Amino acid sequence: MENKIYELIILGAGPAGVAGAVYAHRKNIETLLIGENFGGQATVAAKIANIPGHIGISGMQMANAFETHIKSIGINSVTDKIERVEKQNDIFIIKTSKEIFQGKNILVTFGRKYKDLEIVNEEKYKGRGLFYCSTCDAPIFKDKVAAVIGSGNTALNSVMDLLPFASKIYVITRGEVMRGDVVLQEEIKKNPKVEIIYNSSVSQLEGDVMLNAIKYKNSVTNEEKRLELFGVFVNIGMKPNSELFEGLIQLNENKEIVTDFLGRTSQLGIWAAGDITILPYKQISIAIGDGIRAALDIYSEIRKVKSRDAI
Repeated sequence: MENKIYELIILGAGPAGVAGAVYAHRKNIETLLIGENFGGQATVAAKIANIPGHIGISGMQMANAFETHIKSIGINSVTDKIERVEKQNDIFIIKTSKEIFQGKNILVTFGRKYKDLEIVNEEKYKGRGLFYCSTCDAPIFKDKVAAVIGSGNTALNSVMDLLPFASKIYVITRGEVMRGDVVLQEEIKKNPKVEIIYNSSVSQLEGDVMLNAIKYKNSVTNEEKRLELFGVFVNIGMKPNSELFEGLIQLNENKEIVTDFLGRTSQLGIWAAGDITILPYKQISIAIGDGIRAALDIYSEIRKVKSRDAI
């Protein structure tokens, strides 16, 4: 275990974590940033066009910019998987796959991960016909048949990524309407490559080593149909990466971390920011603001503690 006790350890190096680290550094808080990778979930985005000042930056470009910024200003950072978080007296113990770190305060910015279909053989086909990142894998669908499961913005962006490559794209959604942005819906609906299948969900995956067909069932008619295809993108939503905090801080029914507006949680010394929290509107720019706000509140709290200790 490293003997140093940091004033602040930030868990996660996505938009909220990096923004929090930058502002903690500006306030001269001794900070350690730990994350499996820079950029978090945003790295899968082909084009990010809703951050002021950045017209069409990719997720990977943004991740590289995050890393460059953190290293250029000298913030301590560790690239590793966090395996356990616990509190011993007034100190938080963070165990990664390689080391153990100690901190007086922590800021949790783990974000979210893709939801699974939760059907038989799903694990078998991951990476063998079941995909989650269209930015990474759309090019392998050149002249192939694809299906996209879901109808939110992530699913619709997957369709957009596939359009230059796939010969046919099926969009399968459980609802009667799609949920994503109207602009994206209109662009997708007018493309002859795309066929939208409403009121339906995938019931079966087929294939020997590789997935080569799926069955889906209509919830209105109960009719089941089969599609032969090259692969499927699963974009049915995301869930917060909050497993390490069950029993340590309050989570809601959706396993989001319960915070106030400043990012304070039910446990003294723990703040949370970004998509892992109950705060609405999961957007990169909002996560950045959440991380900054939390870092400034942490600074305020550290000053109060030091003032009390000086008396």
